[in-house]
Amino acid sequence: MHELALAQAMIELVAATARKHGVQRVTAVRVEIGELAHVEPEALQFCFQSVVRGTVAERARLEIERTPGTAWCMPCGDTVPLARHGDPCPACGSYQLTPVRGDELRVRDIQAA
Repeated sequence: MHELALAQAMIELVAATARKHGVQRVTAVRVEIGELAHVEPEALQFCFQSVVRGTVAERARLEIERTPGTAWCMPCGDTVPLARHGDPCPACGSYQLTPVRGDELRVRDIQAA
């Protein structure tokens, strides 16, 4: 369950950012998770609630935004939707795809009290 390590890293980032800006309490953390990022949002939510105890974000809510996966298809020369790595192009069936969106995992912003 790598979501626990991800949640811990997020809290470290949030705490460092809060210290840098003199924030005493964080009320929300908004993250962007791509469909291709191999992160289970429910597991991340659960882990987040475990790691915030005793931190500046103890009562913060985690807001998760999902980013759809897209890839560039070499034979089609077009950008196509991609639900999972290893899937073929939905237009031509080719596996010559380069993901262009959906691998994201980033903290978008932090709300403070």
